[in-house]
Amino acid sequence: MLTCGIMEGKLAPRVGVVIVLMASVAFATNHLGARVAFEHGASVASGVAVRATATTLILLALMRLQGVALVLPRELRGTVLFAGVLIAAQSYCLYSAVASIPPALALLVFQTSPMLFVLLTWALGKEKPTWRALPPILLALAGLALALDLDPQGFGARWSEIGTGAGWALASGVSMAGAYYLNANALKPMDGRLRTCIMTAVTAAIVLVAGGAADALLWPRDATGYSGLAVLAVAYCLAMVALFYAIPRVPSTTITALNFEPIALLFLAWLVLGHTVTGLQLVGAFITVGAIVWLSLQKGGN
Repeated sequence: MLTCGIMEGKLAPRVGVVIVLMASVAFATNHLGARVAFEHGASVASGVAVRATATTLILLALMRLQGVALVLPRELRGTVLFAGVLIAAQSYCLYSAVASIPPALALLVFQTSPMLFVLLTWALGKEKPTWRALPPILLALAGLALALDLDPQGFGARWSEIGTGAGWALASGVSMAGAYYLNANALKPMDGRLRTCIMTAVTAAIVLVAGGAADALLWPRDATGYSGLAVLAVAYCLAMVALFYAIPRVPSTTITALNFEPIALLFLAWLVLGHTVTGLQLVGAFITVGAIVWLSLQKGGN
């Protein structure tokens, strides 16, 4: 989603990777803060609203500082608004998953979005299917099965435990794949920073209006919950600022370092929330992330 065509000063590759890795840790911290806020009374709608509103304001300020024109081409207005609806759905679904199952598992399921984007691109005829994409897709699915601890003999019991959350995460991935497709095709002429800001603003508006109308904007019942909301907003904004700085200055393949996010979240959830994973689940998580990086690098080389 965040692809910028304006090249300013290049960064050394190692510096770029470090910045993107730090952004992935900040994104992971945002999900951790969300889980804390939800466990202390906040609703999913309020979490999305706080994050989207804070991020929109930060991105507007950054674009003013960077001299990005806040002009939306007339012919793209409907498309970018629809992309914003997709991002709103993606945000709500992913936070719903984070509220239901361990956040790292929710994020791993969501990480299927690059694969879904590839399949969507094939289905709509934008690219011809390639056999070389099949191995990383199959490997990612196998790793995901390990990470989710989907034992065939105990599948029913395990699915009853995580099925709802996994469904929310998959829906988030589907929505994100649609947003990826629009960004890579119909919205490609727009500056990536302007696209991101508009889609985030649309997310904030939808959630604030719909959540307010449905009385779904529930706030935390204690200081810990409000701390969680603060962490999710600050961490997400820091990650976005880092990406705004790095993306115009690094090769596109560097952004695959963002796939470190689920691994960072596994560690943070163990450290802060006491969530545990088996060794086999950890292996599955690394396999999934590695396969997605493999697929992303293939896309980057096309």
